[in-house]
Amino acid sequence: MPKSFERAIGETFECHACPLNLELEAMYNVTNCMSSSDVGRSTLATVLDNLQLSEMSRGMITLADEFTRKLVLEVIQDEAGADVERNGITYQFGEGIIGSAFEQNRVVIVPRVGDESRFAGKLGIYDPNRPFIAVPISANGKVIGVLAAQPKVADMDRLESQSRFLVMIANLVGQIAKLSQDHALEKCQLTDQRDRLLEQLSQQYGFENIIGRSDPMRRVFQQISAVAKWTTTVLIRGESGTGKELVAHAIHYNSQRADKPFVKLNAAVLSDNLLESELFGYEKGAFTGATEGRPGRFERADGGTLFLDEIGEISPGFQSKLLRVLQEGEFERVGSSQTKSVDVRIIAATNRDLEADVEAGKFREDLYYRLNVMPIYMPPLRARCEDIPDLAMHLVRRISDRQGRDLSLSQSATALLMRYDWPGNVRELENCLERAAVMAGSAVIDREAIVDTGLEDRIMSRGGTLVEAPANFNDPDLDERDRIVAALEHCGWVQAKAARLLGMTPRQIAYRIQTLDIKVRRI
Repeated sequence: MPKSFERAIGETFECHACPLNLELEAMYNVTNCMSSSDVGRSTLATVLDNLQLSEMSRGMITLADEFTRKLVLEVIQDEAGADVERNGITYQFGEGIIGSAFEQNRVVIVPRVGDESRFAGKLGIYDPNRPFIAVPISANGKVIGVLAAQPKVADMDRLESQSRFLVMIANLVGQIAKLSQDHALEKCQLTDQRDRLLEQLSQQYGFENIIGRSDPMRRVFQQISAVAKWTTTVLIRGESGTGKELVAHAIHYNSQRADKPFVKLNAAVLSDNLLESELFGYEKGAFTGATEGRPGRFERADGGTLFLDEIGEISPGFQSKLLRVLQEGEFERVGSSQTKSVDVRIIAATNRDLEADVEAGKFREDLYYRLNVMPIYMPPLRARCEDIPDLAMHLVRRISDRQGRDLSLSQSATALLMRYDWPGNVRELENCLERAAVMAGSAVIDREAIVDTGLEDRIMSRGGTLVEAPANFNDPDLDERDRIVAALEHCGWVQAKAARLLGMTPRQIAYRIQTLDIKVRRI
């Protein structure tokens, strides 16, 4: 019996007769099964199945783990082609026939396993009287694993032919394995990027971005915390500009659906036909201009949350179509008769008096009850004026980020902001502060900058009164106690007025009066 020998990859041999058709058929099958660019264990097992056509069995594939510097047994078959339990078997680089083929990047042909001292014998399934061939798996000039099998015939001419066949299979496996590794790396990077974006979104739309310490806002926070962990339908009520969309974001990104889509639609700006195609999608040719099919917002939000803003503006005719989806979770695309099912959490918002609309027949009563499962009422800014100082500072920081400069807000400016009832709510407050930031002569938004926005005139036109600060109000030599006393004296010892003058809440000034031991005068 000849001794074992090795040859370099690419080394040529004199051609001998071989069952070429069988090997071509095996190569064809392997090419087909590998075309998916997916090197899962099932695909690798299919590769080993086709080795049987070249009169080889007990195939095995190992791939290198660079971190542990070991060859990991990915898949192995027995004589009959059945998968064998791997039991976590690995090979050190250079260990046995497998390790030698990998480390030296050489084809190893063993005419008889029982005569080869390097044979590790870890698996106990190989016939000691048969040959064994191991070939490196390479990708982009780098060895990444080993393909091995046990031929059924010990003829040397046939062994050489089979080794060349194994090299071709190994090259194909190597190319696809490298592509699969690249895809896995890309997927990992995309997953990391997604997680970072989700974390940023969670921070951007977390509770800390909903500003307020007043009692009405405390109730809002309690309701958001309670409902976020469930899939309950939520109806957010409140005037325009109170932050209803921000609450919807907070509910979604603090729920178990945070890693799923958050899709929103303003129902007030679309006709019934456009609203139907936007929500349910449409098929190619469903209407003029529909050159291809398109999924709607419900499909895009599957598994996540759909935020329907201005829900009170949809027509009675479309309300029935929406009701069916909310009740059954089913719909059809425009131009299709195929029913689709979705799992979507609905958060709706409106500034309308839906109860009055139900009474007037403008809004379906059954749809109202379907939406109004968990109502959350966003209070107007005039009902929580004590939140204005914190809210104004938050908005100034946001404006600072947009303008790329450090901005601050003076106490006198804050005091003036608290004199207005803000019918446009937070949106109007932010617009006012942004105009003031543009008009401010420095990085400090002071009272004059607020006056330049026309706020004083708006206060007077809405029946308000202005409280001017005393001449010594901003005297740097005054400590906090003296400033509070000066403000109280100026306002006739009315704490609410003094608080507005100082840019404080009534609760804050009451706390300071107590801690600073200020004796309140009765006028």
